[in-house]
Amino acid sequence: MTQTPDSGARAAWLLMIVAATILTLTMGVRQSLGLFVMPIHDSSGLSIVSISFALAVGQLMWGVAQPLFGMYADRRGSVGVVQLGGLMLAGGLVLAPLLPGQWGLLLSLGLLSAAGAGAGSFSILIGATSRLLPPQRRPFAAGFINAGGSFGQFLFAPITQAVIAFAGWAAAMFTLAAGALLTLPLARYLRAPPAPADAAPAPAETDPGLGRAVRAAFADRSYWCLHLGFFTCGLHIAFLVTHLPGEVALCGLPASVSAVSLALIGLFNIAGSLTAGALGQRYRMKWLLAAIYASRALMIAVYLLSPRTALTFYVFAAALGFTWLATVPPTAGLVGKLFGTRYLATLFGLTLLSHQIGGFFGAWLGGLTITRFGDYNWMWTADIAFALLAAAANLPIREARPLPQAASA
Repeated sequence: MTQTPDSGARAAWLLMIVAATILTLTMGVRQSLGLFVMPIHDSSGLSIVSISFALAVGQLMWGVAQPLFGMYADRRGSVGVVQLGGLMLAGGLVLAPLLPGQWGLLLSLGLLSAAGAGAGSFSILIGATSRLLPPQRRPFAAGFINAGGSFGQFLFAPITQAVIAFAGWAAAMFTLAAGALLTLPLARYLRAPPAPADAAPAPAETDPGLGRAVRAAFADRSYWCLHLGFFTCGLHIAFLVTHLPGEVALCGLPASVSAVSLALIGLFNIAGSLTAGALGQRYRMKWLLAAIYASRALMIAVYLLSPRTALTFYVFAAALGFTWLATVPPTAGLVGKLFGTRYLATLFGLTLLSHQIGGFFGAWLGGLTITRFGDYNWMWTADIAFALLAAAANLPIREARPLPQAASA
């Protein structure tokens, strides 16, 4: 049976929708964990520093898991990786209320669930789709999949806060675990559709071997620039997703403001991700990254000069949300553009490791800052400085202009 262009387009859309839905589930869970910091502190007596450290280890483990699982997915396919990740994510969430001490949280949230979420995250999902799409469509696909993660934050944050308020944080963890298990049946659709019998074989990319591809990437200055920018992105995101509820509480505002703010970040990043993906087809992606990081410095500065009201948090969350994970499509697009898609899950996974090293410091240093100084002003200042550094670091990346036909695709 001959595959028509329409059926090929439908298969591509199905693949993107499935990948985006899986990311909705895994990122929705991850980005809601900051809502548990105060409930766990109040019920268990653990210090905020201890809880923040467990979540910081989770940020790091999420990053470590992605290149490791990405290597396996590049060789054997993504289906089994995502299914294993769903089981690990759900298992860690179930264990958290059963082992509420410091070591228990390190095991459940810091290691098991974080690694599971990494197995169903950006590098594996974007890598699975990019190899099946033409180059000019890859930035849009990355933006579309990334928007799924943002929708997960928009969807899960208010639901999680409501369950915590009405049934306690343990019940909320069990609810998130049930949602994580939905990734298992969805993962089956990540298989590449069979090629028609009469189709000409697709041109294959040169395969230098995984080790040589990794060494070539790390010998390239542009790849290091991407790592520095993504480190900063992780620092910003982990600090905010972990400590925004604490910042809201310092201002004497109710916990509902935190949930709404996190939901707004996710909602507006849907638009930001799709916009970044579309612009990546028309403009140099390094310029998009520089603009995103520079705008964050401006947003944080404006926030620090504003009165701490619910409206301020909502406007800040909406503005920041537009750039929240909008860095993912151009970063993934640049990795594929510079080094090809054969080992994209691994090479992009390694940049995500840098992202999560930044995430570790963002979550952990936020806890140290509030404990030492009683507020987060030091971290806000550091966020501004790193945002400006990241904007400058992306400018020397080597990148050719997009082809004219890519802009009209």
